[in-house]
Amino acid sequence: MKVGNIREIAKLAGVSVATVSRVLNHYPYVKEEKRKAVWEAIEKLNYTRNINAVHLSRGKTSIIGIIIPYVNHPYFSTITEGIAAEALRNGYHLLLFQTNYDIKKEIDALEMLKMKQVDGIIICSRTVDWERIEAYSQYGPIVLCEDVKGRNLSSVSIDHYYAFLMGMNYLIKKGHRKIGYCIGRITGTNSKARQAAYQEALKQINERPRPEWIFDQCLYIEDGERVVASLLRMKERPTALLVSSDQVAAGIITFGKNKGLKIPENLAVLSFDNHPISEALNITTIELPLSVMGKKAFHMI
Repeated sequence: MKVGNIREIAKLAGVSVATVSRVLNHYPYVKEEKRKAVWEAIEKLNYTRNINAVHLSRGKTSIIGIIIPYVNHPYFSTITEGIAAEALRNGYHLLLFQTNYDIKKEIDALEMLKMKQVDGIIICSRTVDWERIEAYSQYGPIVLCEDVKGRNLSSVSIDHYYAFLMGMNYLIKKGHRKIGYCIGRITGTNSKARQAAYQEALKQINERPRPEWIFDQCLYIEDGERVVASLLRMKERPTALLVSSDQVAAGIITFGKNKGLKIPENLAVLSFDNHPISEALNITTIELPLSVMGKKAFHMI
C-alpha cells in the first residue's frame, strides 16, 4: 500500500505544503474546507508522519526521560507522580527507564538524551558516577533528585540528614537509647546522609553505632519479615527502629506481632513517606515532600 508524503498530500488536496503542515500540527486559522481536503487526502494516501523527522525539525520531542530503579516502590512512584502531573499540564510525555540500579540501563537512557530522542532526563536514583553524568549534560538538561554536592549539575533534593536526625531525636525524647535503622540501599547518596545523622544523634547521647542493628536492602513489606527474623535471633536487640519506608515498617509491625513482639512496648517503629498504609496501620511516620520534588524536577528540565 502506497504511503504518501507531504507534497503528494498538498497536490491531491489542492493546497500549499505550508497549509498541510499547519493542519498536521493543529494550527488555527486554516479554512475548514482546506482542513477537510487535507485530511481526506491524508486518508487516501495512507500518510504517516515520520515522527523522528518532526522532532528533528522542531528541535524537541516533548518527551522527558525518567531514570528510576523500581516503578513499584512508593518513594520513587510518588516522585514520578509529581513529574507526571506537571508533564500532563504542560503537554509533555514521559519515558520511564526502570534500571534496578543496572548501570548499563542508566547509560542506555543517557544515550537517548545524546541521540535527541528525549528532551531531558530526570534521575530519581542512580548507580552511574558523577563524571559520566556531567559528560552527558552537554547533550541536554539532566536533573538529579539528590544533593549533587556542589557539582555543575542541576538537582532538587530533600534534606535526608535533617529528616533522619529529626526522627532520631524523636525516638531519643521517647527514652530510647538502643536504636537501629532500616535502609533501602546503604551505598546511596541519600543513605549516606541518613547514616551521618544516625551517628551524630547517637554521639550526642554517648551511644555507639551497632552494625548488627543496621539493615540494608529494605524496600518492600516482605523485607520487614527478614528484619524481624534477624531481631529475634539477637541476644541484645534495639528498642526502636527508624525505617526509611512505610512499606518496610508495615512489614516489621505485621510480622513482628505475628511473632509475639509488642509494638511499641518491645519495639518502637518510626518510618518515613506518610504513605496511606501508615494511616491504615497507625504507624508513626514523617512525611517527605516527594511529589513536590518531582514537580520541581520537571520544571527545572
